Amino acid sequence: MINNYRIVTPFLLLPILLAACSSPGIGAENSQLKPCPSSPNCVATDSSDSKQQISPFKIKGADDVAWKELQQQVGQMPRTEVITSTSDYLHVECRSAVFGFVDELEFQLRAEQGVIAIRSAARTGYSDFGVNRRRIEKIRAALAYRGVIE
Repeated sequence: MINNYRIVTPFLLLPILLAACSSPGIGAENSQLKPCPSSPNCVATDSSDSKQQISPFKIKGADDVAWKELQQQVGQMPRTEVITSTSDYLHVECRSAVFGFVDELEFQLRAEQGVIAIRSAARTGYSDFGVNRRRIEKIRAALAYRGVIE
């Protein structure tokens, strides 16, 4: 009888463990990227907290060209995996070099506003020591150099 519990228990706990590991803050909600948590490890265009707010990418020229350049730029970044890529949404996982911590990086094309909205957040931990903001600003500089954003 005890052996049956040892066999069944892991299967009963698996859904709970998987639910605990899921990332609830990903994706768009009401035409906006989901808000940042209260921890200082996230920056977002749509954040109401000024410490977490980051300016969107302002598109110069055709929005589809800027979107393709963004996808190409992000795809070239080391330790980066594209999870979802559509005509107006991009979700990427970025891993740190040393410990392999995962950051969620999201972009949303808002063609009618002429911008690309941004959200970048550490999946775990409390502080990211500014890593997410620096990553976004590095991408911004590369796209501005290519002439697709201001």
